[in-house]
Amino acid sequence: MAVDTLLERITDQANRPDPYPLYAELREAGVARQTDGSYLVGTYYDIVSLFHDPRLSSDRRNRAAPYRGLEAEEPEQTLPFIRLDDPEHHRLRGLATRPFGPPHSPDRIDSMRGEIAAITEELIASFHGRTCVDIVDDFAYPLPVTVICRLLGVPREDEPVFREWSGAIIDSVDIRPGEDPTERQRAGIQARTQMGRYLADLADQRRGRPSDDMLSAFVNDPDPAGALTREELAATAVLLLVAGHETTVNLVTNGVLTLLRHRDQLDRLRREPDLMPGAVEELLRYEPPVHMLQRTPLAHIDVAGTTIPKGVPVVLVLASGSRDPKRFRDPDRFDPARQDNRHLGFGSGIHICYGAPLARVEAQIALKALLPHLSTATLVEDPPPYRHSAVLRGPRHLPIEL
Repeated sequence: MAVDTLLERITDQANRPDPYPLYAELREAGVARQTDGSYLVGTYYDIVSLFHDPRLSSDRRNRAAPYRGLEAEEPEQTLPFIRLDDPEHHRLRGLATRPFGPPHSPDRIDSMRGEIAAITEELIASFHGRTCVDIVDDFAYPLPVTVICRLLGVPREDEPVFREWSGAIIDSVDIRPGEDPTERQRAGIQARTQMGRYLADLADQRRGRPSDDMLSAFVNDPDPAGALTREELAATAVLLLVAGHETTVNLVTNGVLTLLRHRDQLDRLRREPDLMPGAVEELLRYEPPVHMLQRTPLAHIDVAGTTIPKGVPVVLVLASGSRDPKRFRDPDRFDPARQDNRHLGFGSGIHICYGAPLARVEAQIALKALLPHLSTATLVEDPPPYRHSAVLRGPRHLPIEL
């Protein structure tokens, strides 16, 4: 089949359970121009090079006119820093990092290990007496949303409302060739606005009354240079909640599915639990939660002998790069003890995943706690039903028999 239909085939729901043969086609092609005008890049070294190329923009407002979406027409909508370029990206990411990690808050994530473990055990306790559970609805969804809401300081009774908002936001950034994205983008902008307003209002309530959460830290930073505007705070908090939740749901769910498909490695991890940190890195390579990202060239650029014009969307297929045989030995084999595993699961360059430290800790704790319960578990469906998104790929449900 022609490589100019690869994006259509990758995003076809029928190929969601196993897009990896299509990624192999893409690597053979090197760079593949698609019927919608965009370009796919799927080899490891080309993706890494582009991540570090300042001529590639994360701001979709730099797209040429035929490829612009609804957000380009709404400049008053404050974008999260992952959708901006330096120097604005650097400024906002730096302010967002102050209450989240080193050097200002080096123990923020580490101090949550006990709470994450307690939430994990509480969810697993709900399995007692049941013969069937859905790993997504009963475990992988509630764990990270509870963690991220507590990290931000969202009251527990308000957690359910975030599922609808989060779903609309994720849906709005999905890649679906041949479909007009306007309505999905409009719904995503509305959901982002509502969630942002809620979180900004919550932060205002903490102003002058600091508590041990990130919203409080944002509005009570004693350094004037640490001040976010209300709009910037809202966009940053929405990013934290959506990205910090949705990707971890897929990471944990894909992890359980992979372990149940590889019983020998499941048994090995039970015998050698110290391998779990490496196993999570291997999951981020082998079955990552994020499969592709879009960028826009600010000038004509040459990639593997192909000239990609200024303003035309470039889709970096991270999941393809992480299975590139020119970078990884035996890339289609799941090996929790794999060495030299510099995968693309969290991206690379200045936009490398901001929430990676939290996602790693959550996945390590969650999967380690699940191991004893998975030893006799079986999949009800294989493959399971998948979510629509080809960008954030993972099962919508993962029922298992205990």
